[in-house]
Amino acid sequence: MHSRLHSIFLVLMLGAVTALAVQTTPSPTPPPAAVISPDNVKSFDPAAATAAWLATVPADKRAKSDAYFEGGYWLLLWDFLMAVAIAIFLLQTRISARLRDLAERFTDFKTMQVVVYAIPMVIIFAVLNFPLTVYEKYFREHKYELATQTFGPWFVEQLEGLVIALIAFSVALSILYAVFRRAPRTWWIWGTVVMVVLQMFGALIAPVYVEPIFNSYKPLEDPAVRDPILALASANQIPVHQVFVVDASRQTTRISANVAGFLGTTRIALNDNLLKQCTLPEIRHVMGHEMGHYVLDHITKLITFSALQFLFVFALTGGLFAAAASRWGERWDVRGISDPAGLPLLVLILSILFFLLTPFQNTITRVTEREADAFGLNTAREPDGMAEASLKLATYRKLNPTPWEEIIFFDHPSGRSRIRMAMDWKAAQLPCGDVR
Repeated sequence: MHSRLHSIFLVLMLGAVTALAVQTTPSPTPPPAAVISPDNVKSFDPAAATAAWLATVPADKRAKSDAYFEGGYWLLLWDFLMAVAIAIFLLQTRISARLRDLAERFTDFKTMQVVVYAIPMVIIFAVLNFPLTVYEKYFREHKYELATQTFGPWFVEQLEGLVIALIAFSVALSILYAVFRRAPRTWWIWGTVVMVVLQMFGALIAPVYVEPIFNSYKPLEDPAVRDPILALASANQIPVHQVFVVDASRQTTRISANVAGFLGTTRIALNDNLLKQCTLPEIRHVMGHEMGHYVLDHITKLITFSALQFLFVFALTGGLFAAAASRWGERWDVRGISDPAGLPLLVLILSILFFLLTPFQNTITRVTEREADAFGLNTAREPDGMAEASLKLATYRKLNPTPWEEIIFFDHPSGRSRIRMAMDWKAAQLPCGDVR
């Protein structure tokens, strides 16, 4: 499951592919300390095996991935500060109020006023945030050899994403502001309901209608890879009969896969980087992990946690918005929470609250990822494949963070944690006599 619940709206995943000739590859070769032999069956040490796997990563590669991931700590702060700065700018200059006035002159229909206001507002936010976006999503990704697109195609995709955002935000804001108008005292309850419904709707349509905008999805033809994946799906009662490949290498060098959808839209997809870079045991584990998200119904659990989070945040937002509007509302020409001109103030408050909740959000997601890891181990039974895949993910995730780093900044278990889980599982399965 890259895609996580963040801020106010559901983040939609990319995907898609071109058929590739994939050849069956051997199992990953573990370091000596991680190998089970007749001499160490009774004394196999998961801690030593974990250390041996970690030691296979050259120091320069580890330093590079650490630098990339630790830079993300600062980007988290800069993204937050940029959102705050833009919101304050739009309030202080009364640009937001002028856009509201323009919308009111355009139409008397309240819902249409919100749409007319939202379109230029989203564009302004995108333009003001573009310098940080182009650094973070383009230049920095190329610097660390994680991106493959030239600037032109990348920029076109940003424009496509902006069009999708204009539609999604216009619909979401028109519904939310209808709630603000009709339930001024209890909007925080009904607003939470609206957010949950919108997230569920996004999860339903994204795999079918949104992801194919950015990538091509084609059936995986190689039976050596496809059939083991379908066997895992059948064993776990996942209603699919095809596996799709996504041409993600057009944009990135990262490996990924997903089992997404519900109500008839369920689909298994893996990106072509996974096929190019990973062995069959690694692919089996990754797909077992992704099936774990589906079987364990993590999307419903994450939406439930998100609902509780929105309920808490919206409850605080009501009081904070009223206090700020009472003190500065006249200067900003903001009449109340049902006034679209107050959207930047709403964004400001929500940005602060969600920023402070980052460790909580990461922990919730990390727990579900760990559950999926355990499911993948028990389903695919590929502990060495899990260890090797974890090392490949470490090209852009810090491999061996401190405990507090992992708690605050990691929305997935670290590579060290995942490899240790795989080696612990391997040791626990030794009495069964069927661990390779």
